[in-house]
Amino acid sequence: MVEQAEGTAGNQGAGRAGVIGLGSMGFGMAQSLLRAGLHVAGCDVGAAAVERFSAAGGRGVASPAEAAEGADMVVSVVVNAAQTEAILFGPSGVAETLPEGAVFISSATMDPDIARSLAARLEATGRHYLDAPISGGAQRAAEGALTILASGSPAAFARAKPALDAMAAKLYALGDAPGQGAAFKMINQLLAGVHIAAASEAMAFAARQGLDLKKVYEVITASAGNSWMFENRMPHVLDGDYTPKSAVDIFVKDLGIIQDMARSAKFPVPVSAAALQMFLATSAAGMGRDDDASVARLYARITGTKLPGEES
Repeated sequence: MVEQAEGTAGNQGAGRAGVIGLGSMGFGMAQSLLRAGLHVAGCDVGAAAVERFSAAGGRGVASPAEAAEGADMVVSVVVNAAQTEAILFGPSGVAETLPEGAVFISSATMDPDIARSLAARLEATGRHYLDAPISGGAQRAAEGALTILASGSPAAFARAKPALDAMAAKLYALGDAPGQGAAFKMINQLLAGVHIAAASEAMAFAARQGLDLKKVYEVITASAGNSWMFENRMPHVLDGDYTPKSAVDIFVKDLGIIQDMARSAKFPVPVSAAALQMFLATSAAGMGRDDDASVARLYARITGTKLPGEES
C-alpha cells in the first residue's frame, strides 16, 4: 500500500546527519537539514562545494567516513549505483564509521536489483538502508519541498524521519523493502525522459515551421498537449540558456537503466528507447553536460533550424 505524508520541515529536534554529495541537489538538501536543527557534516569531491557548505553553517569534512562518524543518518546524493557502492564500501566509506543502528538514505537513481543488493550488504552490518530516490529539482531541494519515493524497513523509516521531514514536502512510503523506491523512480524517469525528448522535438519542429516560439509556448501550456516537462524545460530553449539544471547525461544513464531492466524482463519499451537515442546523440554532439533541453538543439543543428541563441 502506498502511503503519503506531508513534510514538516523545521520542527525537528537536534540530531546528527551527514550529507555526501553537495551538488545542486545535495547542497539544498543539506541546507534543509540545517534549518531543521540538525547538526550536519557534508562532503563532496569538489573542495569548493565543501567550502560553500561550511560558509552556509555546516561542517565540511573530507570523506564519507568522516561525514558518517557519530551520525544518526547519512543522506547520499550521488549520481549512480557505482558511486553509491564506493561511498558505502570503498576506502574511507560510510560503512567504516556509521554507528550501528543508524540509517543510510540513498537518493541515487539506480536499478532496483542493485538497490536491494547494496541494502542487504549494509544491513548485514547492523545499519539500516532506506531506498529514497528524489524528485523536484534544485529549487525544491533548497526549499525542503522535494518528493521522496522511499522504501525500507519500519526501523529505517523511523531513524530517517528527521531528515525526511526536513527535506520533503511529499513523502511516499512505498514498501518495507529497499528496491521499491528505485522501481517507482525509474517509472518516473521513463516518463520524464520521453516528455523532454518529445517537447524538444515539438519546439524544434515549430521553429522549422517559422512559428513564434514564445507564442507556441503560450498556446501549448494552455492546451492538452502540455506536460510538466514542456512547461518546465522549454523556457530554457526560449532563452537560449542551456546552463544545466539537469544534464543530458543524466537521461543517458537513466533511460539506459530502463532499457537494461526491460531487457531482463523481456518487456518492450520502444518509446523510451527512441528517447534514449536522442539523448545519446545529443551527448555525442558535445552537449552531455548541458541542460537536458539541449535535445532541441540537436534537432535544430541536424536540420539547419534556428533556435534562440543558436546559429542556424
